[in-house]
Amino acid sequence: MQTVTLSNGVNMPIIGIGLWQVNDAQQAEDSVYEALMAGYRLIDTAAGYLNEEAVGRAIKRSGIPREEIFVTTKIWVQDAGYESAKRAFEKSLKKLQLDYLDLYLIHQPFGDYYGTWRAMEELYREGLIRAIGVSNFLPDRLMDLVMHNEITPHVNQIETHPFYQQADTNAFLNELGVQHQSWAPFAEGKNNLFSHEVLARIAAKHNMTIAQVVLRWLVQRNIVVIPKSVRKERIIENFNIFDFELDADDMERIKTLDTGNTLFLSYHDPEVAKMMGSWKVDL
Repeated sequence: MQTVTLSNGVNMPIIGIGLWQVNDAQQAEDSVYEALMAGYRLIDTAAGYLNEEAVGRAIKRSGIPREEIFVTTKIWVQDAGYESAKRAFEKSLKKLQLDYLDLYLIHQPFGDYYGTWRAMEELYREGLIRAIGVSNFLPDRLMDLVMHNEITPHVNQIETHPFYQQADTNAFLNELGVQHQSWAPFAEGKNNLFSHEVLARIAAKHNMTIAQVVLRWLVQRNIVVIPKSVRKERIIENFNIFDFELDADDMERIKTLDTGNTLFLSYHDPEVAKMMGSWKVDL
């Protein structure tokens, strides 16, 4: 399994299974189990995904030693703050049936995430979390967090795909020593990604699928990927990206697809902050 080394020396698999929008508990459990059987060792869930219990069951069902699996979960906005973050962490740990987390992320840059970060720093020092990070933090908000806290986030999980390549942010994260992780690597199929002419030509050239080309492109940029799938054959397909390599011409052609804009939510928009701040989940 190819890994990246976080700034604290922890090794993180470069590809994992993502659980966003896998709402059916049995489907979530089966997806994680099939991924683990296929060789995946990174699982990405969140309190807000409402499938942490299914992940815990799949890990136990797999029989794979705990230390071989890298488990990520995230804290939702309504649990932001020092005391509530501590409670949310314990709740997630219990649902996952684990004694520690490999990575804990602040899911959204809203609410009292400073209080949350102080709680996470303490849990990290206590050895209950191997690495801590954030998700959806723009460079300015990330720099603000770094400047006023002791521990620099080890990971920032952000929207990254061929149509929103985040090149400048990637360079910024590299300067800070923060690992770049992609959510929505396939842009959820937007802009006809799975039939896009440029990507199709590259895929045909290598006798691979468009999905494999996209994941390989991200991995070659040293970006951790967490593609979601509930189909066994696609889970296996997504994992099989390490026996080919995109050349410089391929990388340049994909670079031309960048629009420089999100296909989902703009974190510059006050309405997004308002929506996230009022979005309550039955955790």
